[in-house]
Amino acid sequence: MILSDGTLRRLIEEGSLVIDPLDDDQVQPASVDLRLGNHYLQIDRHAVVVIEMTRPAEYVELVRDEITVPPLSFLLATTRERVRLPHDLTAFVEGRSSVGRMGLFIQNAGWVDPGFEGQITLELFNANRQPIKLLSGRRICQLVIAKMDAVAQRPYAGKYQGQRNAVGSLISLDADAASRG
Repeated sequence: MILSDGTLRRLIEEGSLVIDPLDDDQVQPASVDLRLGNHYLQIDRHAVVVIEMTRPAEYVELVRDEITVPPLSFLLATTRERVRLPHDLTAFVEGRSSVGRMGLFIQNAGWVDPGFEGQITLELFNANRQPIKLLSGRRICQLVIAKMDAVAQRPYAGKYQGQRNAVGSLISLDADAASRG
């Protein structure tokens, strides 16, 4: 069941759901708008010939209040907000339709698991033929939160727990990475 604005406000007020900082106008009828932070990562094209799942990728770190995403280009970004989900809620990230209509695809790979705490790393892809300028603090995506049928028996405690700023892929730390390397 996807949570309504009234339920979202109640859970935030109670402190069981944390989205911080948060302005009241970010709460939508069935989601919470999240804003773009000012921390970005892009693959270091000069250091990486091929991206492999068994080795850490090398990134260039950018800290800016304004950034331009070139055409057909990929960039990691972060939300301004820190999120903490209780063990009975899960969430997923959707791009705002107004942003998508500009040709910017926004996602967070997979669900935000129950028990997750941290800023959310966003994967941005400019599918347009023109550059897209982004401004820190602007609403960029929405967090849709759903109630689970029961409390998670094993809430999230993975490698991205507590992340701050944009975090690159940590897939090389997966248990199966060593066995296939």
